[in-house]
Amino acid sequence: MTAERPAPESLSEDSVLALLKQPDLSPEVIERIRKNSGAMKSRKVRLALAAHLKTPRHISLPMVPHFFTFDLMQLALTPVAPADVKKVAEDALINRLETISSGERLTLARRASGRIAGELLLDAETRVMQAAMENSRLTEPPVIKAILRRDASAALIQVVCHHAKWSLRREIRIALLRSQHTPMAKAVEFAREIPIPLLREVLQTSKLPAQVKTYLLHDVPGRKSDAQK
Repeated sequence: MTAERPAPESLSEDSVLALLKQPDLSPEVIERIRKNSGAMKSRKVRLALAAHLKTPRHISLPMVPHFFTFDLMQLALTPVAPADVKKVAEDALINRLETISSGERLTLARRASGRIAGELLLDAETRVMQAAMENSRLTEPPVIKAILRRDASAALIQVVCHHAKWSLRREIRIALLRSQHTPMAKAVEFAREIPIPLLREVLQTSKLPAQVKTYLLHDVPGRKSDAQK
């Protein structure tokens, strides 16, 4: 006779973790794992359960805000985790940023998702902001969002203006032309590459000083003509 497979509620932590690596678990098995009080004391089991595609949301979502900071980071970066679970993990991290240590924020800036890195572009510590700027997962939309935030610091704008990667992006240059913190020399550089009709539209909502906007529209030397663009 073949030995019966142990019920999920009686399995050890390692066995439950191995079980949770299987992508095709039934809702019934998931529920029985959840009722395994011994295994559920394990942080690794709770994290794996929350990340599993077949875990019902009424089980996974309430668990997420209670994870430790770096567990939340890991969950948000787990490729197989459901998108809504990853978003809740990111939301929980964002809500926690003001209360965690400088060292934790620095680690998140370097290693977390692009969305978290984007939030940390607004960090009060320059080293955290600069680390977020170099995060390989950071994409253009969070950078633009940070630039356009009312609480964007002059330090952030300076770093973006001189960044070897981000300062070359057209949409980021347009966002920088809307910021009151953009140095005039950089504003002139960026304005030269933008057609007059678009530049006029951008400057209508720009927070640059009025005299700077006038100069950019009418007096910038070396501007390409619209025909050249």
